[in-house]
Amino acid sequence: MGSIGNVSVSVVVVVLAAGRSSRMQLSGHKLLAQFGGVALVRLAALAATGCKGDSVIVVTGYRGPDIEAQITGLEVSVARNPYFGDGMASSIVLGVQCAVDLDPDGVMIMLADMPLLKAEDLDTIIDAFRKSGGRAIVRAACDGIPGNPVIFPRAAFPALQSISGDNGARAIISHSALDVIDVDIGVSAKVDIDTTEQLFALGARPEAK
Repeated sequence: MGSIGNVSVSVVVVVLAAGRSSRMQLSGHKLLAQFGGVALVRLAALAATGCKGDSVIVVTGYRGPDIEAQITGLEVSVARNPYFGDGMASSIVLGVQCAVDLDPDGVMIMLADMPLLKAEDLDTIIDAFRKSGGRAIVRAACDGIPGNPVIFPRAAFPALQSISGDNGARAIISHSALDVIDVDIGVSAKVDIDTTEQLFALGARPEAK
């Protein structure tokens, strides 16, 4: 893990890596695509373990053994989601439930399919959360447009554990009475992989079939 910084405000990073990658089936699982010889899911886990967060939980589901094989040797805990087909919310709920057991002040929800995210980007968000005293929702942004990842404070944990479907946690942010702080980290906050074309545009190599 990276340096923890202000340990009085603790953050658990939850990496979501359970989805089916349904739009990528012709070129394999997107999280197993190779970026410079490193699987996308491992890039995400490396960023998470290299940042100032206190612990990392990776939520797996579809093709779990293949995903987990790519993150061996890293300081992460794995939470297996048998209900990954129910949508992203099921993975968020499981990840937050596991994180709550560690009694953190905040949980960062991080998508595993954002190849430009680096530990330094996560640190910028964590620093802003700690500066807020661990009381605000802090989300990454690019040119004023909200993106990912997002840190939720302890006060939002009950709401996070009650979401459903495939809308993630956006509704919690829009309806929350908590302060919301946007932190600009550039294009890293908005570039994710949803299609084969995006994969090739970033110079990646699809999973070998």
